[in-house]
Amino acid sequence: MSLWSRLFGGGGKTTAPAQGEAHGAFTIYPQPINDGGRWRIGARIEKEIDGTLRTHEMVRADTLESAEAAIEASLVKARMLIDQQGDTIFG
Repeated sequence: MSLWSRLFGGGGKTTAPAQGEAHGAFTIYPQPINDGGRWRIGARIEKEIDGTLRTHEMVRADTLESAEAAIEASLVKARMLIDQQGDTIFG
């Protein structure tokens, strides 16, 4: 799959910036999912705990018109999740 397909709509695929955003000790990687021309909110949240990298995949039902709007909304939702649940998101 080409770079352009992955970034702008590879049919059910995610798009993610190369770098994550730090939120406290967590790192958020927005990964909105192309869902039939709309973008579903999604992100990967990571944190190193006791030397082990822990990961949580967040996907929401909300969809938006553009990948850019979905990236921003994904960051907002991930920050809220971290603020509300902290390390408990890792189960």
